[in-house]
Amino acid sequence: MSTSHWQATPLMSGFLESQNAHRIYWEDTGNPKGVPVLLLHGGPGSGVSDSLKRLFNPSLYRIVSMDQRGCGRSLPNAADGGAALTANTTWHLAGDIEALREHLGLESWLIYGGSWGATLGLAYAQAHPARVKAMILAGVTMTRPAELDWLYGEAGRLLPSAFAAFRSGAPEAVTAAERIEAYARQLAADDPGIASQAAENWCAWEVALAHWDPRSTPSARWQDPRFRLCFARLVTHYFRHQAWLAPNQLLDQIGVLADIPASLIHSRLDLAAPLETAWLLHQLWPRSRLIVLDGGIHSGSGHGMAEAVANEAQSFAAMLASP
Repeated sequence: MSTSHWQATPLMSGFLESQNAHRIYWEDTGNPKGVPVLLLHGGPGSGVSDSLKRLFNPSLYRIVSMDQRGCGRSLPNAADGGAALTANTTWHLAGDIEALREHLGLESWLIYGGSWGATLGLAYAQAHPARVKAMILAGVTMTRPAELDWLYGEAGRLLPSAFAAFRSGAPEAVTAAERIEAYARQLAADDPGIASQAAENWCAWEVALAHWDPRSTPSARWQDPRFRLCFARLVTHYFRHQAWLAPNQLLDQIGVLADIPASLIHSRLDLAAPLETAWLLHQLWPRSRLIVLDGGIHSGSGHGMAEAVANEAQSFAAMLASP
């Protein structure tokens, strides 16, 4: 199913004022009487893109999106300094989601999350299961230590040239955790040249991992130094703290979501998020459906992945709209 024509003008937009100096930008588009869906972007730090909004049919869905703390149009922005990292954890984001639901007067909603958005979606759903109708997760991650070890260590064996360049940016680091810490320090440097170079190095590795499949085209925003700095600061901030989650927390607590239907959509050769993560989640989630796609597309709006998400969304719309 093509999603290229699905585009809707925002019905409403604004800032969710926070109690701790963050202003969260949100938009509400689509059909006001449609099935409510919340879009959770990846990263952390990617912000909501137009391609993300086009995954759901606006005639069937009321589409809510938000730029998570520190990125996109939310304020402050991590590119501008450390203030954006204060009071910025997985649980602050989950609180923002719940505050936005209450602000919009929604009883419950379908949660869509791609990549990091899958981790955040699971954390929110486990904290507020009564508010979740269903879930669609693409490029599934749970930000476990094993996943971080893969991302910033073991995956380098498959992309040795790109990894050598990434590793050279923090030559003193031996483990993945040390590499994340070293880059976080550089990104916080007072010298803007050091921070900018670290962001460029970090994001080059992110692009190499997520876009090795020739059908995948990196977004032009990776060429924007401000976006790179924002993204790299937020990713290292979250990952150096393992997203404020116990090592297997989201797996261990999946029983809370036993009665919630879910579609887990993942590429078989996704180097940014190995298929094992989605498979493990599926084994413990009775009402989940695992959809495995050929190739290595990671982005939820990428070739083949977008169509799979759209198909699942159509199915859920019919089910959730029923009395």
